[in-house]
Amino acid sequence: MNTSTLETTTKRIMNQVAPQPIAEDDSTDVSEATQFAIEANNLNAWYGEFQALHEISLEIPKNQVTAFIGPSGCGKSTLLRWFNRMNDTIFSAHATGNLRLGEIDLLDKSTDVVDLRRRVGIVFQKANPFPKSIFENVAFGPRLHMQLDKSELSDLVEWSLRKAAVWEEVKDRLNAPALGLSGGQQQRLCIARAIATGPEVLLMDEPCSALDPASTLAIEDLMDELRDQYTIVIVTHNMQQASRCSDKTAFFFEGRVVEFGTTEKIFTKPSSQKTEDYVRGRFG
Repeated sequence: MNTSTLETTTKRIMNQVAPQPIAEDDSTDVSEATQFAIEANNLNAWYGEFQALHEISLEIPKNQVTAFIGPSGCGKSTLLRWFNRMNDTIFSAHATGNLRLGEIDLLDKSTDVVDLRRRVGIVFQKANPFPKSIFENVAFGPRLHMQLDKSELSDLVEWSLRKAAVWEEVKDRLNAPALGLSGGQQQRLCIARAIATGPEVLLMDEPCSALDPASTLAIEDLMDELRDQYTIVIVTHNMQQASRCSDKTAFFFEGRVVEFGTTEKIFTKPSSQKTEDYVRGRFG
């Protein structure tokens, strides 16, 4: 199937799980409601008695790459995991304040977490493909969330692998074990698995920290391509990567957002001395 036909077919498939548009008679200002993908206001979070996040307020813009930077243990990954409720797996974790994905209250106990994790995909620091074939890794999510025939599922798997820039490397061995791929290929396979269910937001928690320079470049090029279709939030300790890949950057320190703004401003004219010291490599 040629690429344009594949895109059209996949768009039709994705409409099965796409969120419903805001009704015309809704009192919400649509331009305001659609400007940001995720909004946090006075968010606080704990692990037991330890407070990991303090009064976090920020707005993640749609269809841009937002980078979270800061020293280890400053709360970057904790916030990222609240975006799709991964912290629910930690018994002592709890949060207060406001955190929204569009119309969804992310902290509401009644929120459908399964659907949320379809809408907010995540790629971890270490690639974690399922012990299944390459094809079955990508097909797993669509089988759970969509009603597809065999042909549609194959088209969606191909589209996802193409989007993740790994199709040409695996197209002749789709039934081979995913664990036999290289580290960089496994990470791109995990990205393909994440986007196969049609998420609105793609979270990346240090996705390149265990990869070689060539694989890192492939992931960065991929983020640049995907930003038009997805909102991407990346946690990284690599200052060069943050400056190259992101549109907005948030600097975290001791569980607080010290500064949040355009990446150019954060790296060239930060408002905070702490931010300047960190991006210049004076600590961290």
